[in-house]
Amino acid sequence: MLAPLYPILDIDLLTARSLDLGSVALAWRDAGVSLIQYRNKLGSARDMLRDAARLREIFPVGEGARLIFNDRSDLAVLAEFDGVHVGQGDVSAADARRIVGATRWVGVSTNSAEQVIEADKTSCDYIAYGPIFPTASKLNPDPTVGLEGLKAARALTTKPLVAIGGITRKNCRSVINAGADWLAVISDLLPGGDNGDSGGKSAQDIVEEFLALLV
Repeated sequence: MLAPLYPILDIDLLTARSLDLGSVALAWRDAGVSLIQYRNKLGSARDMLRDAARLREIFPVGEGARLIFNDRSDLAVLAEFDGVHVGQGDVSAADARRIVGATRWVGVSTNSAEQVIEADKTSCDYIAYGPIFPTASKLNPDPTVGLEGLKAARALTTKPLVAIGGITRKNCRSVINAGADWLAVISDLLPGGDNGDSGGKSAQDIVEEFLALLV
């Protein structure tokens, strides 16, 4: 069974904090992470495939973990990842499915009840909903939906629901209690941030603490 934590490995954030992709991925693996999304908004296809190859070395096929490629369905296939995650401005879930095939996962980002309803009609494997709380991980984030919005979204679909946006160790239990199956977390899983309580802790320590809170 996959742990309820869905870390997003954002290359821009790793660079900003002077962190190495391989070192962070190894720490997350050793902490028990079983689902990771790779996100690189500015890199070339060559850069992305190089990073993807490193991640696949750390999380080999058949060992229980799933690797998800952000945006790029074509690269998800080339990199032998386990799925792709698409936003509202990317290819449709149907087009992503045609590219990645029946066995890989397709995830879809949503920000409103209407988008959740539309995503539920597709063949996507999970629906991401947010931002739940204010977030600094995007330059132009969508309006926050809050815990009440998450509860409303939960009632609109039986597909797995991934909450995203501003989720930290301080508020993660409230998000699970509001109906999320998984928590997509970016900033609060990495050392060197301004979240106040990660100073001196390694990436592995932080993830282990997060997972303990979700038991």
